[in-house]
Amino acid sequence: MQTRYLLALSLLPGFALAEAADIQSQSQCIIALPASRALAPPPQGTPAEQIRIISDSTRAQMGKQAVFSGDVSFTQGERSIAADRASLDQRTERLKANGNLMFQDSLFTVTADSLEARMRSNTATLKGAQYWLHGQQVHGDAEQLEITQQNNLILTNTNFTTCPPDNVSWLLEAEKIKIDSEEEWGEIWNAKLRIADVPVLYIPYMTIPVSDKRKSGFLFPGFSTSTTNGVEFALPYYWNIAPEYDLTFTPNYMSSRGLYLKTEFRYLAGDAQAGQVNLEYLPDDKLLDTSPNRYLYHWQHKGALDENWRVQANFTDVSDNNYFNDLKSDVNRATDNQLSRIGELSYFERNWDLGIRVQDIKVLGEDEKPYQVMPQVNFNYRAPDFWKFVDFDFNTEVANFEHSRSDHATATRLHLAPSLTLPLHGPAGSLTSELKLLQTYYWQQNTQADSGLEETVSRTLPQVRIHGQINFERPVQMFDQDYRQTLEPQFQYLYVGYQDQSNIGLYDTAQLQEDYFGLFRDRRFSGLDRIADANQVTLGLSTRLFDEHNLEDMKLSLGQIFYLQDSRVNMSDTANAQAPSRSVLAAELDTRIYQDWFFSGAIQYDTQQQLTKKSEVTLDFRPGANKLVQFSYRYVPDLLNSSTNAQVNVSQAGLRGAWPINDSLYFVGNWYYDMDQARSVEVYSGFQYEACCWAVRLSYHYRIKTSFDDDFAPIQDNRAEFETGVFLNFVIKGLGGSGPLGVSDMLNDGLFNYRKPLYLRN
Repeated sequence: MQTRYLLALSLLPGFALAEAADIQSQSQCIIALPASRALAPPPQGTPAEQIRIISDSTRAQMGKQAVFSGDVSFTQGERSIAADRASLDQRTERLKANGNLMFQDSLFTVTADSLEARMRSNTATLKGAQYWLHGQQVHGDAEQLEITQQNNLILTNTNFTTCPPDNVSWLLEAEKIKIDSEEEWGEIWNAKLRIADVPVLYIPYMTIPVSDKRKSGFLFPGFSTSTTNGVEFALPYYWNIAPEYDLTFTPNYMSSRGLYLKTEFRYLAGDAQAGQVNLEYLPDDKLLDTSPNRYLYHWQHKGALDENWRVQANFTDVSDNNYFNDLKSDVNRATDNQLSRIGELSYFERNWDLGIRVQDIKVLGEDEKPYQVMPQVNFNYRAPDFWKFVDFDFNTEVANFEHSRSDHATATRLHLAPSLTLPLHGPAGSLTSELKLLQTYYWQQNTQADSGLEETVSRTLPQVRIHGQINFERPVQMFDQDYRQTLEPQFQYLYVGYQDQSNIGLYDTAQLQEDYFGLFRDRRFSGLDRIADANQVTLGLSTRLFDEHNLEDMKLSLGQIFYLQDSRVNMSDTANAQAPSRSVLAAELDTRIYQDWFFSGAIQYDTQQQLTKKSEVTLDFRPGANKLVQFSYRYVPDLLNSSTNAQVNVSQAGLRGAWPINDSLYFVGNWYYDMDQARSVEVYSGFQYEACCWAVRLSYHYRIKTSFDDDFAPIQDNRAEFETGVFLNFVIKGLGGSGPLGVSDMLNDGLFNYRKPLYLRN
């Protein structure tokens, strides 16, 4: 018969081990835990510290010893022990158990040959143990496993792995492992790493995480080789300074250049603010004739001071124009040639907001320097339903423009833009009418006599904008499927008054793109230094197909501007003798061609000169997860090359793919070809093998290198136009790694990031 034995003593210390951090992987292991014996739940109201003992038979003498045998089960709260035999010495308060022994709580499971629990010291020892940590793949053996009074776990002559028991690809053997339940980190002494049962590395001491809690220590090193930087070796060190601060320091040795030092400091300020500081330094670059010191510093901060105040800051500077081309920075990519420096403080209320900002943009490789905004103050007021469904808005901006060169004009600009808007919306369409007054004042200093700029300028321009859209829909049947087709014509009339603006300098103005959505803007230029006069009508048409699940399978948009009167304001301040009577014809198409085939395309076509101004197309085949084949082509004629100030044609074809070869091995590659120059501009190919407990990637990269004019002397024997590199990444899951491995990571590892071309709105 079963007997119950209730004790008001502590059975085992409550060892608190948090779950380990998630391991991102393509391959998952399922490691089966030993089956636990089902126990009846304790009666309702049973204290958590009370011990319940159930066995087939019991021999007990009050105050001395109790012996239990036959399917013995001990429970206390969430902890349980199951064994064939157990004895409890009530005088010494020691519990011993053996025979098919299993210890289990919510965090780990242990099987062992024997167990001895010392209740006075709140400790326990298990001999011949096998353990499994719940919520992760870590498991192993230990000659002895001890649970200390401080709730720590000490394993002697032990090992662990994250591989399944029948395929142990790697195993870490250690003389001693201590897992701290409070710090949630493990310390390992005198360890040997075995891969395929071959010892490959001796580690006298190391620490490993057993949760996502941060701890100081070295991270896994990285290796690579390239034709310009030579052999590279990086060894990051992570310093967990405090709960609100941490720092990663990475010495990166490049055989061709020298020691490249990178530091990243992250911090939290209060509950809603965060930021980071990056410092990078390469002293005495051996690959440059003059052996200069190269550096980067970067600061980024953003957050909320309270429910109304917001703050943002972003500042980056580098030693030279080719910094990102030559060095693999943690801040920017090689294709980034603009460094933005912004500081902004904003205040928000329900109907109004106020903001102040400073801005400076550094363009790498450009002789012309952009203007600095020092500072700019914006005030915006909104009054919905101001009068009989009419909305009132009032936007104000005061900006001061400075320049680093003394021969450039500077200015202070005040812009006022009150507007009245009547929005009419219904299920079949909308009609929005807007009346706006654009009032701008300039106070310009340091103007040159031959510049044509005036010290004081006042500009007043009226603007009228009417935009309407109608929505039609009907059921259609195509390709033996039922669809719902929409037809969405829209129009816009825009009138903006004219004023000669050649007496105003260009401080923050640039030409905007003329894509389909750009046709319906109310301006041709960014900024406020040029407001183009307009008397024009824009016509556009979109049609969409929705399947029976209301998912969008196709969208086609087509539009063009018709000028009722020639616009006389442009960037060059000269009259356009051949002003076009209409804009480019802009068209965009996103569609699912068939099952897993997708097409995306856009074109801007000059119907008067019969020339293509810009076009791009992509064809995607995406049959499943991690399966992709993409063909792409883009064409832009007469594009200004900022480094040479020459007109170039961009005619570029690309092929990108990702495909699993089997369940553990997959391939990712891309190839981009410059059809105008008849040469490859980038080739990338990589193979990654991933098991459930380890992964390895081997990749090859060939790419063109952008070179800017610089103050430094050129590289010896001229700067290399192309760079070739071989990279090896290896991860042992459960011990850390050299970065995330996966298809998305490989697709973005190049000059041209992968962009999913389908923008269907579902």
